[in-house]
Amino acid sequence: MSSNPQLRQERSLIEQFKETRERTLELVKTLEKDDFVVQTAFFMSPPKWHIGHVSWIYEAIMGKIDKSYEFYSKEFSEYLNSYYQQFGIPHDKGLRGIISRPTTDQIFQYFNTINRRVEQFIESHTLSNEQVRLITMGFHHECQHQELLVYDLQHLLAEQYRPTKKNAVPTPAENIEEKSTIIKGGIYTMGYNGNDYCYDIELPEHKVFLNNYKIDIYPITNEQYLKFIEDGGYQSYKYWLSDGWEKVKKNNWKAPMYWEEIDGKWNVRDFLGIREINPKEPVCHVSFYEADAYCKWAGKRLPTEAEWEKAACWNENTQKKMAFPWGNEKPSEEKCNLLESYHWGCTEIGSYPNSAGPSGCQQMIGDVWEWTASEFSGYPGFKSGFDEYNDKWFTNQKVLRGGSFGTPKMSIRGSYRNFFRLDERWLFSGFRCVEDI
Repeated sequence: MSSNPQLRQERSLIEQFKETRERTLELVKTLEKDDFVVQTAFFMSPPKWHIGHVSWIYEAIMGKIDKSYEFYSKEFSEYLNSYYQQFGIPHDKGLRGIISRPTTDQIFQYFNTINRRVEQFIESHTLSNEQVRLITMGFHHECQHQELLVYDLQHLLAEQYRPTKKNAVPTPAENIEEKSTIIKGGIYTMGYNGNDYCYDIELPEHKVFLNNYKIDIYPITNEQYLKFIEDGGYQSYKYWLSDGWEKVKKNNWKAPMYWEEIDGKWNVRDFLGIREINPKEPVCHVSFYEADAYCKWAGKRLPTEAEWEKAACWNENTQKKMAFPWGNEKPSEEKCNLLESYHWGCTEIGSYPNSAGPSGCQQMIGDVWEWTASEFSGYPGFKSGFDEYNDKWFTNQKVLRGGSFGTPKMSIRGSYRNFFRLDERWLFSGFRCVEDI
């Protein structure tokens, strides 16, 4: 290993970059050319667009670091810009599927060109810590789009998608008891406290006061959610927020997304095909409105993100916060179901006893993102790390925690804050309940 710190940093960045890019290509390796251009709904994007956009963002970052950097193509930038007004007027997201040019072949040529440019850029520039952070943000941004791409591939292809890797699911523990555990309240210091990369919205650490509360050991399962459906949960306004009830009526919601009733039984169609609902899997593809309605029906509520984070990361005995429920070690296939687990679906509750932290809660990392009651906004003292990346969304969004089976392991930690609109449900989203004491 080189004794030159700059050379070591260059090699580390290039290695991370290559690994990230290879995972993106792996996700689309088995697609037919026709698959790349289709947009099945306004909320998803064609695979071609994702491949181009995750390349374009590196151009935006290189342009911020080196003002003399010249973008590859004005036409490409106009199409691949997602929502950054600083780079011109973005193309309408809902119309990404009507554009045939640049072609899929041209997008892949662009992808490969940007690969070379980024490596050359890292090797030819002496980067400050802030500039290294910006380039690293590009890797994590690509991880976010890898997960979005998985959502979109399910919406586009479902069981017709052929993953390059598929692993057997773990065997769950026997005699699972769906219970809750008490979390002690008091002052809790919330936010990221490690030394690795995190997003600006995970900072700064700040103190919050919590009352004692009870939180479910496991996410809510299909079996539990089915009781809500069978009890008329989607027929009665009394469980729903006003906006949520309007969504139920307007969109004719009767169950989570991808559920369909066949011969009187609920089935789901996803990457694993059309199959009867597995009662022990976490319920998936529910909106915030649905999660909130279930909680009201059950006489409980959604956790705040502070309550979720303390249950996931706080060790009451050592009085220390950890990066993950099990400690500070990086995620592994023995502890959680993330993208690199390659299960292409949720695992049953009790499948990861090693995921439990001091609180006893399990599967808080992976399987499904978990809705919280918290509005998405900056922490007290928030400072933006990249204009228009996170802070422009500080309204009309709710925070989700914990990652899903589509989240790359490099990009998740206990303090990670995801956010979506209250009616969105094509993401891998579920929840667990809390009760006041």
